[in-house]
Amino acid sequence: MGWQPTRRSALHGAPFLLLGAVRAARAEPRFTAASNTFVVASKSDTEGALTGAMIAHVLERLGLPVDRRLGLGPTLIVRSSLLSGEVTVYPEYTGNGAFFTGTETDPVWKSPQGAYETIRRRDAENGLVWLDRAPANNTWLIAVNGALARREGLATMHDFAGAVRRGLIRLAASTEFVESPAALPAFEKAYGFNLPFDRIISLPGGDTAVTARAAAQGISEVNAGMVYGTDGALSALDLTVMSDPLDAQIVYEVAPVIRAEALGRHPEIAPALARVFGSLDAPTLRRLNARIAVEGEVAEAVAARYLSETGLLP
Repeated sequence: MGWQPTRRSALHGAPFLLLGAVRAARAEPRFTAASNTFVVASKSDTEGALTGAMIAHVLERLGLPVDRRLGLGPTLIVRSSLLSGEVTVYPEYTGNGAFFTGTETDPVWKSPQGAYETIRRRDAENGLVWLDRAPANNTWLIAVNGALARREGLATMHDFAGAVRRGLIRLAASTEFVESPAALPAFEKAYGFNLPFDRIISLPGGDTAVTARAAAQGISEVNAGMVYGTDGALSALDLTVMSDPLDAQIVYEVAPVIRAEALGRHPEIAPALARVFGSLDAPTLRRLNARIAVEGEVAEAVAARYLSETGLLP
């Protein structure tokens, strides 16, 4: 399995197209070792824009000049720009370290602490520092229609497996979720069930807003949907997320990743961002993501209001 084309990774297209995209991203001036400007980037997704904006606000409050590059592109572009020095800091997920290092089958990535320590150690060799991570796992999960979950007592993937065996589940999910060994097949193997293909509506894209809404509203008789752990839709819809007690999935906790030389010049960044990311548990991220993805607010405004209301700015 390679990079996952999800909102965490979003890597698409042929290599030569990606190379062109990287070159395009480098066309504008960026951070250099001789510059004091901090280029804050993010990927092209809701949570990336939210957490990237938080980083930018904190650095500005510390009196540092900031150049925002939020929504810069997919993982390959943003990660490459960080490694080259064109970006100073951006929010990344610990589980993507499995694909950065080509070790995605290593069980260490299914442990929150193990994943964090592993990528932190490996990226130190690249001149990068992983700052404190948020206590929220944005991994692949399955959410069940709230009424069904309450009626059948469904709370964990063990419960979900039993509901599958009783013929109660009809799942909406992306084709990748259905076919990738790291997704539905990993759940099936860990929890001992097999969801028949005629009980699955497979979608070509990875839009969890569609799969979550289908599960909540019973569209096409769907009552379960592929979701991510911090999806905004989970706060807005009557869904019950199945917990994964056997850790079938890789852990994806978001953390700021910063160039070591920049942090060396301004060590005050680490504790300031630690306070912010330490506050971002799953319910908090779901609520903030919902303001953007469901209610249509701007990520910058949501980030600024949250930091102001919580008193987390330095």
